[in-house]
Amino acid sequence: MSALPRAHGGPVGQGLLRASPEDFQVREVMTVVPEGQGEHLWLHLRKRGLNTADLALALARLARLPLRAVGYSGLKDRVAVTDQWFSLHLPGKADPQLDDLPEGVTLLAAARHSRKLNRGTHRANRFELVIRDLEADPALLQQRLDAVAAQGVPNYFGEQRFGRHGDNFSRARDWLLGQGEAPRKPALRSLWLSAVRSELFNQVLAERVRQSCWNRLLAGDILQPEGRRGLFPADEDAEAEARVNAGEVHPTAPMPGAAGMASSGACAALEDTVLAPHAALIGALAQHKVDGARRATRLPVQDFSWQLPEEAGPGILRLGMTLPAGAFATTVLAELLTFRNT
Repeated sequence: MSALPRAHGGPVGQGLLRASPEDFQVREVMTVVPEGQGEHLWLHLRKRGLNTADLALALARLARLPLRAVGYSGLKDRVAVTDQWFSLHLPGKADPQLDDLPEGVTLLAAARHSRKLNRGTHRANRFELVIRDLEADPALLQQRLDAVAAQGVPNYFGEQRFGRHGDNFSRARDWLLGQGEAPRKPALRSLWLSAVRSELFNQVLAERVRQSCWNRLLAGDILQPEGRRGLFPADEDAEAEARVNAGEVHPTAPMPGAAGMASSGACAALEDTVLAPHAALIGALAQHKVDGARRATRLPVQDFSWQLPEEAGPGILRLGMTLPAGAFATTVLAELLTFRNT
């Protein structure tokens, strides 16, 4: 995977990210509230130093349940402090004892609900981030922060989507093309397939960034209203260009798989040029019954706030932002600075 082009220019400085998990805090913004009764026990947990999959496995063992009986809405980072909901399916069973939660996990709330917590249930994530050892020209940094607040950023999938060592795409590609070993577990299969679709999406979006149309209408675009999942052809809306410019709707790019809603015109030509070398890989996705979909190319950064060093402290930048579920804070940070991790 090559470096992705940035919409607002190169980074304007550098800093240290995740000096401690407390410097990367995430809170799920939910639209569903547990009803207080039902077969599923919903747990609001604060975790530190664990990823979502590891905590789900620990909860299954604690409650003596199969892993499939544990639900969660989204995957969260290990090197972070995150407030996240989980569910346990307990038909006809009492609530388990929760005194032995893993180290670094705190119970914030517990309530029964009639349904399992499924992926994508939460609406957004709220991030509170601290960058230390900041080295940046204050005027340039202020300009970049203002640009991101006003225009958003390209909605790239972040590095987390591609595995701890960044090799999920290459391993999945080799498997799908019959040149490597298959994933050993269903969960790994899902991650690999997701990595392939995410990488191909990123490649199409990168070309739109190069052509300065990641946030502009192309003839034949498929559009997505802000905050909604529905899609519609731009050609059906006489006001499409004005609505894109106003941020009411966003252009989209393909998440390849079996045939889905297709673009046309200039948009289709751009997508076909990027994806043509990957025809065999996309065919393999379809054979594995992966449905085609589309994802917005523009990521608005809601409730974006910052404290520069004169307010936050010497060499410190504090950022707050709300992003829709499935978006990555690291894609916003990449438009600002380059980072070192501890």
